Formats: sequence, C-alpha cells, structure tokens
Amino acid sequence: MPAVTADTITLQRIALPSPTARPRPVRHVVTAPEGFEGEGFPVRRAFAGVDLRDLDPFVHMDQMGEVEYAPGEPKGTSWHPHRGFETVTYIIDGIFDHQDSEGGGGTITDGDTQWMTAGSGLLHIEAPPEHLVMSGGLFHGVQLWVNLPAAKKFADPRYQDIRGKEASLLSSHDGGALLRVIAGGLGGFTGPGTTHTPITLLHATISPGAHLTMPWNPSFNALAYVLAGRGTVGDDLRPVHTGQTAVFGAGDTITFTADQRQDGHMPSLELFILGGEPIRQPVAAYGPFVMNTRQQIIEAMQDYQAGRLGVIPALRVPHSRPSDTIRETDPR
Repeated sequence: MPAVTADTITLQRIALPSPTARPRPVRHVVTAPEGFEGEGFPVRRAFAGVDLRDLDPFVHMDQMGEVEYAPGEPKGTSWHPHRGFETVTYIIDGIFDHQDSEGGGGTITDGDTQWMTAGSGLLHIEAPPEHLVMSGGLFHGVQLWVNLPAAKKFADPRYQDIRGKEASLLSSHDGGALLRVIAGGLGGFTGPGTTHTPITLLHATISPGAHLTMPWNPSFNALAYVLAGRGTVGDDLRPVHTGQTAVFGAGDTITFTADQRQDGHMPSLELFILGGEPIRQPVAAYGPFVMNTRQQIIEAMQDYQAGRLGVIPALRVPHSRPSDTIRETDPR
C-alpha cells in the first residue's frame, strides 16, 4: 500500500477535459521481464520492448520490488558512475540511503523522491540502512532514467530531495482517483521537481471500478506503467495488469479504468504515469552512461577509469554483461 494517501473528497480536483479534446489511442502494451540489479534486489524492466522513439526523453525504468525482505536480505548497489542523464528514485514503501561524490544524498523513505542530475559525471551508491538490513521489511520503488539534451550533457551535477508531503496531491473529478504529481504540470497544477527536460511525472491510485480521464500535454509523449492491480487503458479498454507499460499515441487526454475486483494484497490500481517533450537526438548508451555518440561513451569510460568522475575511490569499469553493449540509435 502506498505510504502517501489522502482523502480525495477534500483535495483540489482535475477538471474533466473538454468534449472536443482528442483521446490518445493505446499504441501497444508491453510486459516487463523480471531480473536483478545491484547486489541482487529484484526488478522489473518496465521499458523493455518499447522503442526509444516512444520513450524519448526517457531511457530506462525499473520497478524495484515489491518485496518483503527477511532479516539480512535487503540489498542495494555498490559505488558506480553516471554521466549524461538524470536518475529519479521514487520510494513507494520502505527506505533507502543515497550518497554521491558531489555531496548529495540522504535517506528517502515512504513517498519520497531522490532526483539526481548526473550531468558531467559523478559516482553514487544506493543501499538500505543497516537497521533495515538487520530487521528486514517491505521495499517497493521505481527508478527512472531521464535523458539530457546534448547542450546539457555536461551540466553541473545536482541533487534534489523531494519529500512525499511536497508532492501535489490532487483528485480526479469525481474523487475516484488520487494523483501525486512529482514533477511537471497537470491540469494547471505543478509538482515540486525541477527538470532540465520538460516532463510530467505522477503516481495515480484508482479505486476499484473508478474511471480517470485527464488532460495531457499534446506535445509530450505518454506512458503508463502498472505498479500493481488490474484495469484498462484507453477508450478501447485495453486490459493491463501489474508489470505492464501502455504506450499512448497522439492526442489531448489519457484514460484509465480500474477493475471492480483487484488482487487481495493491493486494493486499487496503481499507475506510474509519465511523459515529456521528446529530445530527438541520437542516443549512445552503455551501462551507466547515456551520451550522443560512441566516442563520448569511450571518453566517459576513460574519465571513470582515471578517477575524474568523483573523489570516491574510482573502481574499474565493471565487466560487461551481455546487455552492456554500446547502443547507438537516432530517435528523430
């Protein structure tokens, strides 16, 4: 159950879109494969199988958990580098510590967001605090990678600590859905996150049987990932369930409906909804680096090996896994 809740009856409400607004069709739905990250915590690769042109300006997203750890089981990551993009870590339930080589960091817990602009490069680490390792407990979150345009690839690193209570809490027009706006604008309301690339990012809880139609910036793409529950997306009522991403086409509004009957452990349909203004620039990605060219990737690796990405001990570039190949694409 998400930690940040509210009485939707008392919240400000998103108005119903104009009857002349164009509903966005659902182009396709993909199912996230499951795997492990860092020192072994379970993830779903939310964007696997989605074309980069549909994701732009986003690059990658993992759903971390939902998992109930036994004592001694909680895991995190070791120190590792990043350059050329932003990481957004949203904790739904549980607790995580963050530290980076630029002095950013802290503890994020239920409903908090850590927004790290890697930019020109840094090192960072994310791990559960020692007391959670000892006790075990519930852990559930999302990590999203947001691309940076070429002109901002080497921006100064920046860290934003967004507390759950700072998110803009809104209701659907009839009170059937709770919307937590983390960044960007929705229906005249804005979230607290500051972004280099224009985006909107929110977490929606839709009550069983409830229907949500909301306006969406027509210049943005639109994606919705099912964190938990079952329902439908789009006016054609395309079925979706936990671990699936819906990709929308062009238009002015997006629509969701929660099934009347939900899974026993999660009473509502939980969605991570996001979209942004496409950058439309070539992308070269290798492990923790997201740049525009293969040569820039090589330079990032060399800078990492030479210790130029931070004062925390610079480790060797990790051995390549099959997925750690340099990918060059042009989403234009």
